[in-house]
Amino acid sequence: MDPQKFTEQLSAEGFDEIFTTTLPAKKQLAAHTHPYAVKALVTDGNVTLGVEGRLTTYRTGEVFTMAPGCEHTELYGETGVSYVVGRKHP
Repeated sequence: MDPQKFTEQLSAEGFDEIFTTTLPAKKQLAAHTHPYAVKALVTDGNVTLGVEGRLTTYRTGEVFTMAPGCEHTELYGETGVSYVVGRKHP
C-alpha cells in the first residue's frame, strides 16, 4: 500500500497521531504495552513482534495492528525498520 494512502486511511479510521519513524538495526525492546491502539505500515526493513508467545515478522508493505494494552516485544531487523504509524488514543 502507498504510504500516503495509508496515512489517509489512518485518518479516516480515527487515528489521532500519525507519523513516520525509523528505528535502529537489531534493537530489541522487552515486553511492554501502550495505552493506545496502533496500526502501522512497514515501509522499509522489518520488525518482529512477540505477542502471547508467538513471534511474527512484518516486512516492507505489510501492516500490523495492536489493541491498547497488548503486551508485546519488538525486535528490529538487520537493517532496522521504518514505518508509518497511527496511534488512536482512548
